[in-house]
Amino acid sequence: MKLKKIFLYLLLFVVLAFGVFIVNLIWFKPFSINHFYERVFIEYALEDPEILSQLRILEGMGINFHNDDLTDISDARFQKLKKKLNSNYETLLDYDREKLSKEQQLSYDILKWFLDDAVRRESFMYHDYIITQLQGVHMDLPDFMVNVHQINTKKDAENYIARLSKFDTKFEQLLEQLKMREDREIIPPRFAVEKALKQTQEFIQDSAQKNILYTSFKEKTDSIKELSAEERTALQKKALDEVSKTVYPSYRRLEKYLDQLVQKSTGVDGVWKLPDGDKWYAFQLRSNTTTDMTPEEVYQLGVSEVERIEKEMRTILNGIGVPDTGSVGSILSHFAKDPQFLYTDDANGKAQCLKDYQIIIEEIDNNMGDIFDMRPKIGVKVEAVPEFKQQGAPGAYYNPPAMDGTRPGIFYANMRSMAEIPKFGMRTLSYHEAIPGHHFQIALQQELTGVPTFRKVLPFTAYAEGWALYAERLAWEYGFQKDPYSDLGRLQAEIFRAVRLVVDVGIHHKRWTREQAIDYMIEKTGMPEGDVVAEIERYIVWPGQACAYKVGQLKILQLRDYARKELGDKFNIKEFHNVVLMNGSMPLSILEELIKQYVKEKK
Repeated sequence: MKLKKIFLYLLLFVVLAFGVFIVNLIWFKPFSINHFYERVFIEYALEDPEILSQLRILEGMGINFHNDDLTDISDARFQKLKKKLNSNYETLLDYDREKLSKEQQLSYDILKWFLDDAVRRESFMYHDYIITQLQGVHMDLPDFMVNVHQINTKKDAENYIARLSKFDTKFEQLLEQLKMREDREIIPPRFAVEKALKQTQEFIQDSAQKNILYTSFKEKTDSIKELSAEERTALQKKALDEVSKTVYPSYRRLEKYLDQLVQKSTGVDGVWKLPDGDKWYAFQLRSNTTTDMTPEEVYQLGVSEVERIEKEMRTILNGIGVPDTGSVGSILSHFAKDPQFLYTDDANGKAQCLKDYQIIIEEIDNNMGDIFDMRPKIGVKVEAVPEFKQQGAPGAYYNPPAMDGTRPGIFYANMRSMAEIPKFGMRTLSYHEAIPGHHFQIALQQELTGVPTFRKVLPFTAYAEGWALYAERLAWEYGFQKDPYSDLGRLQAEIFRAVRLVVDVGIHHKRWTREQAIDYMIEKTGMPEGDVVAEIERYIVWPGQACAYKVGQLKILQLRDYARKELGDKFNIKEFHNVVLMNGSMPLSILEELIKQYVKEKK
């Protein structure tokens, strides 16, 4: 009897202890900071079903409750997230950093910077442009449905239809957000609203049967072998009905709103026009570059880099017999119109271009043994930017792979005009977007082990884009661009990023006009006017983001020079890349401390 009582007391103690553990884990400060790290990630991920579908970290465990839902973008949810964010920030600061392991301290520092930045952003909660020619629910949601939502089973197809049925809710939330910004005089420039309006109209100009939301669904369900003919027909009819009765009316409501918003928009492009616009821009620079550089410092860095790169380009041009007549940009513009550097602007030319991109990627991927001793497990493929996104999209961009391995990384190349894709720039673009650039870095980050989940997915623009720009130079340093024209393509891409520093600050701080920025970029880069216009319009609606590339690249190069100088013969490029890549994305200040720590230990 006594033993039985002891056993019951022990059992009660275990239950109570477990209860206290669970209560702290879920509602209060977890005893282990590792549990806190995971709780923070889980809390935010569970609030975002679209991100969960993008990452596919639950599907491997047979969990897919989220795949029939869309992410709530209502103000009520954002207010809820705001409270949770502040609570998590306070909880993090309550841990004693000095008592943590080195790895835990690194996670602490990264999460602290991220949460601190998010708390600072609360002062500008409604300052962002949530619908423009570049991004917004009107383009991003169809892109998500077609390229992220996987349809391999009957259940996947039913989930797709369920998501179509929620377009009206999503668009109502979007309109709520737009009106809240309009009330605060946060309205995108006129060209951005006009182009978003045009994209909205064009998306529903054909019948529902021709819309990509239906045609892609039909194509995918036609290939599901487990479906009977009757099931396939029934599913396709339901999808068509939702596109007709839910999706199209949602777009028409947005069209009506944007039509009247155009009348309230202006031709002023810089965010200095907004309430507290100068403070908003300074915040955007800090958030994107993860530095405390002032707008003027960013501008002067851009001017000096443009001058340096122009000199390097002159040297190459002189080497191939081109005299110093006219600007470097005008010479490159002439090269870009030379038929020997262009594909035909038809289906065959576009197909060959995509094929050649893939060949470039595979070549460098198979010959990097002197630079890296690690490789991502998952591959990357090249695809054309979907037609409905081409006009407002940049020349190229990258989408990460699914974390369960079911979707590779994708390098999207914009095929709106083959005149915008000179062959001498293709190598540099491939190295930036794919290998050893974005795909290499992001896929490796997703595959990290022994770190909190947030470190596998958290993005820092200066780090990620800085690495991709560093990768362009790295490929040249190791002999992958021996042809002088390809080398000019590399420097054209680099001066393009340096010019961004000048025009971004010019528009948003120095009050340049859109036309001033376009003229400057054409003069300095020689890029086609269509490309330049799309780029300048991107900087206008996404202030500060484009400044992260050059700032990040220069910091990585500076840290490499520091490590090489300090270590001398002990310096190993593979080890340096391991330190940079195998800890995931982080603010540049933290990366600098990490490299200094590595050098100290190596010494």
